Amino acid sequence: MALSAQDLADLEKAVDLLTSPGLVARLSHLVGSPLEGAVRKLPAGASSRINTAVETALRKAVDAALWSLDNQPRPASRRLHKLYAAASGAVGGAFGLTSLLAELPVSTTIMMRAVADVARGEGFDLDDPDTQAACIEVFAMGGPGDQDDAAETGYYMTRGFATQAMHQLSRELADIAARQGAGQTAGLMTSTQAGKWLARLIEKVAERFGVVITNKVAAQAVPIIGAVTGATLNTLFTDFYQDMALGHFTVKRLENRYGAEVIRAEFERLARARNQH
Repeated sequence: MALSAQDLADLEKAVDLLTSPGLVARLSHLVGSPLEGAVRKLPAGASSRINTAVETALRKAVDAALWSLDNQPRPASRRLHKLYAAASGAVGGAFGLTSLLAELPVSTTIMMRAVADVARGEGFDLDDPDTQAACIEVFAMGGPGDQDDAAETGYYMTRGFATQAMHQLSRELADIAARQGAGQTAGLMTSTQAGKWLARLIEKVAERFGVVITNKVAAQAVPIIGAVTGATLNTLFTDFYQDMALGHFTVKRLENRYGAEVIRAEFERLARARNQH
């Protein structure tokens, strides 16, 4: 089935969003230099503390973000969430690493809420575990490996996290993963199974999101200066994940209409054409 002109335009926009530079690259550009040196200067044990805090923040953010949104389709509000994120970042950046870790659940919830808002705007049901998993997947984008993957495959490699999480849980969920189709996962799982699946998915996504947050912390860990940087970086983060969410849920919406294989083939064709320019 050929895509309509509007759907093709939507997919082209999604490809542009999903194959753009990742967050670590954008952070380095904003700061004006690579962040590897700043990361090495973080206190001993900082990365471990950050990774633990990231997983906890993601777990809390899913419930808090979805609870705070009603489930009626409406256009996403990009500006409001960026204002919330900026205020949160200014507070978290003012007092160094300890306050940054304390602020992380707040800023992560704001970003998760922004992502869920985009999903709702694209017509997805926020009560559906498939939609919730897709919201979590967004936070795996922008992490390590993005610059090494071929543009047309990097996005789909990231999306494989959900199926990997199911396979690693048990044979029962692996069987479900094998039968998984567009929009069918939720109907095949009990609420308990869905909860385990989402928990495992969060664990895997946190590994990638933690690397990005470590770079963010390194950029804003200096007191006072960090207050200004924290507001700026939180706005950058929220804007980035809103873009990733829009691209991600556009692709999923089109997959529901045309089939996953058709959209993937068209996505990869458009991505290759984009790389040649």
